[in-house]
Amino acid sequence: QLVESGGGLVQPGGSLTLSCTASGHGLRYYAIGWFRQAPGKEREGVSCVSVAADTYYLDSVKGRFTISRDNAKNTVYLQMIDLKPEDTAVYYCATRWADLINECKLLDQDYTYWGQGTQVTVSP
Repeated sequence: QLVESGGGLVQPGGSLTLSCTASGHGLRYYAIGWFRQAPGKEREGVSCVSVAADTYYLDSVKGRFTISRDNAKNTVYLQMIDLKPEDTAVYYCATRWADLINECKLLDQDYTYWGQGTQVTVSP
């Protein structure tokens, strides 16, 4: 089970840090991704982190979002700064057993387990 937290309402230019904590299985050997879905839009991959802590980002969030993992706490984080209205969405974390330690993908069909999502709203 994956549980996201940390969402909320923030003004443009503000920051939030999302957390995703796993129970029932450790994250050490899992690739982890963050996805988001805005109203009326398809879900898109925002960032992912491999077992070896390689990170990948959607172009529009590069330099503003940072993904990190803490295997000891079974938690992955998404630090978001300089938030924009277009970042408004429900954010989901997802995991998959890693075949390669340096690889993760921003494709939702690649992931097995999903959290319930947390709302992020960026508005004046």
